[in-house]
Amino acid sequence: MAVARSTISIRFQGAGSGAGELTWGQVELWDAIVRTGRTFNIGGALPMPPGTTAADVAVMLRFWICRHPSLRTRLRFEPDEASAGSPRRPVRPLQEVAAAGEVALHVVDVDAEDDPAAAAEELRVEFEVPAFDYANEWPVRMGVVCRDGEVTHMVVQYCHLAVDGGGIDAMVADLESLDRTSGLETAPPNGITPLELARSQSTPAGRRASDKSLRHWANALRGVPARRFGHAGEGCEPRFWELYCYSPAMHLALQRIADRTETNTTHVLFAAYAVALARVTGVNPSLAQTIVSNRFRPGLGPLVGAVSQPGLCVVEVADKTFDEVVALAWKAVTAGALHGYYRPDGRNELLDRLSEEHDEPFDISCFVNDRRREAELEPGRPLPSEEQVQAALKQSMFRWERKESTFSGSLFLQVDSGPDLTAPERITPEQLAVPAVYLEVWADTRYLPPDDMETFARTMEEITVQAAFDPAVATGVHAGS
Repeated sequence: MAVARSTISIRFQGAGSGAGELTWGQVELWDAIVRTGRTFNIGGALPMPPGTTAADVAVMLRFWICRHPSLRTRLRFEPDEASAGSPRRPVRPLQEVAAAGEVALHVVDVDAEDDPAAAAEELRVEFEVPAFDYANEWPVRMGVVCRDGEVTHMVVQYCHLAVDGGGIDAMVADLESLDRTSGLETAPPNGITPLELARSQSTPAGRRASDKSLRHWANALRGVPARRFGHAGEGCEPRFWELYCYSPAMHLALQRIADRTETNTTHVLFAAYAVALARVTGVNPSLAQTIVSNRFRPGLGPLVGAVSQPGLCVVEVADKTFDEVVALAWKAVTAGALHGYYRPDGRNELLDRLSEEHDEPFDISCFVNDRRREAELEPGRPLPSEEQVQAALKQSMFRWERKESTFSGSLFLQVDSGPDLTAPERITPEQLAVPAVYLEVWADTRYLPPDDMETFARTMEEITVQAAFDPAVATGVHAGS
């Protein structure tokens, strides 16, 4: 592949400079970065409309950075003053917003006979793999792939401390305030900034909100076993494996059950997760931390920043029908979202107390992140038939993919309605044309060996397909089993 590399230098300046504490969402991410060593970079490679130029993308990048302080934010590290007389150690950093600076837009030109998608994938990996230099690098790496003077792909990776998925959506929505010709904004920014949010979280009102959420956590965890799994085994090398699943049948079955139970497919999917986990581990009730965007809270919808936090969901599955578990999942997921806004140190103190009470570590290291869009049945459309669901079962795919030495939890279930942008080329165009549930199941093989991981994923599909046409289907989990 013939490739020429260049950069476009973009000067920026904006309001809101200053320094302050991290927000609760940033603290969650920073602690995970320190604990796991992972980068958590977020982004991907996207095809661009015909006629797009590198100058067009440069205008967009400059608009975003000037307008949103989070994209002008770096971390400031200071020694822990409380540890005077002992070896210096870093503590949680401060965030520092710059008033002005310069960032590079990378430009990759390929020849007419080359594949621009392949060049975009190479650039995506180049941007995604290395950790950001948190103290010195701006939290956005952006580039374009051009062929014959036209941009075919835009490639971007953000430092997750600067934006989460909802923050990226807010950036896209904010393009309505950009005059593409002049590059000027047509309306002032909306919402608060991360520095303002961090200050509000440290007020008495912020502490009261945190205390309310943590009371929910304490009540939900009362009587829950400390262990999510049995004793750790030897595991595999690398330790964390990913099982990639593609299920058009689950997509259809979730719609039928959601219609019957008057919930939505997120609650049905969590019920399937809860049943599958209890069957595989023998631990009841099932537990997971769900990723709560928190953007339904006043002022947080348009914020370009990292405000997501884990919410806690505990669901009893023993001696119940699947529909009963769906109803319990609805309550648990809703309550988890309402109480997914809290001081992370307070949550950690709660877990320490529970560990002391149980005389062993209290494990909540299971996560569910449902990122699907357009997953619900469109109004007026007929429900999928049994024949359609059974036919769709023949298209299911379960395949081992990435293996890593570290990950975010013992079990991390990520759910999408399309291919993961961080792992392209997993699916054929024919498969992509069929609506489906995409599961990425990451697990610590010391606790969930590969066979158990596959049983877990297949059970999620199996129970939803069975329950789609039989409201009396039982979970198959019994108290004390």
